[in-house]
Amino acid sequence: MFTGIIEEIGRVVTLAEAHDGTTMTIEGTKVIEDVRLGDSIAVNGTCLTVTEFDAQTFKVGLAPETLRRTSLGVLNPGDQVNLERSMPANGRFGGHVVQGHVDTTGRIRHRVKDGDSLVLTIELDSEYLKYLVPKGYVAIDGTSLTVIDVLEDAFTLMLIAYTQEHVTLADQPVGYRPNIEVDIFGKYIERLMRAEERA
Repeated sequence: MFTGIIEEIGRVVTLAEAHDGTTMTIEGTKVIEDVRLGDSIAVNGTCLTVTEFDAQTFKVGLAPETLRRTSLGVLNPGDQVNLERSMPANGRFGGHVVQGHVDTTGRIRHRVKDGDSLVLTIELDSEYLKYLVPKGYVAIDGTSLTVIDVLEDAFTLMLIAYTQEHVTLADQPVGYRPNIEVDIFGKYIERLMRAEERA
């Protein structure tokens, strides 16, 4: 489990197909301070397992489902990515419950400055938009953010100046497709309500 509080911005070193699947090597410093093989690190909000590491980089494998659901497969060497280690049991909980199980990708439709903040409008399929509510949570490329408003086919959010400096989203252009994980509790509530309707 993760919190959506990004620990550092890393850099893609390689993204390559091999006989046993697709692998990605990422450069980071903070997230590999205490890393062990098999640990989970969220890369742009996607929970991935560390398969190799050295003093400056770590390697992860990308399953076909991961490539279908996320935008990781279109990254290139040199691209920056948000990184967060899984939350320790005795850690502080600063964001919201983020599983690292990306639901889908959205699309940045509009970006506009509001003082020193940045307001983004992100298109999202109705299948997932229904789980968003104003002032509720959403994870965008692994970053825990608060929804401002929910529109017919999109939603809006605001990045304060501090957040803009510590995540990759602020630098992404119109048309960029971020990874999106909706709040898991909304999905659980919907499932329970459907079960009650069938009972």
